[in-house]
Amino acid sequence: MAERIYATGRRKNSIARVWLSPGTGDFMINGKPMQDYFDRETLKMFAKQPFDLTETQGQFDIFATVTGGGISGQAGAIRHGVAKALAEYDPDKLRPKLKSAGYLTRDPRMVERKKYGLHKARKRPQFSKR
Repeated sequence: MAERIYATGRRKNSIARVWLSPGTGDFMINGKPMQDYFDRETLKMFAKQPFDLTETQGQFDIFATVTGGGISGQAGAIRHGVAKALAEYDPDKLRPKLKSAGYLTRDPRMVERKKYGLHKARKRPQFSKR
């Protein structure tokens, strides 16, 4: 196996660069432990989902740098990157599980652009008959 595996994950406007290496389960994001970086438990759980699915908790150290977007998009980008790195680590065993769960597919949903004459993308000004 290679020393470190690299993968890129994306979600909304966030891009995560993820390095996976054999270890004890340390999860560093932008130089901080994941507990300090994400304040919500759901975001921590979201980023760890590929490990829970493949039953590889505590077997790998993760180092990730993430830029752009908000914290929810960043957690999704990290999940995508971790899943891609795990699939590259053991394609025969782990890739089918990750693929069937949908973790290897980039979520294409983006924020709809604001249109002129409207308050937001679809919210219109209140109609006045007179």
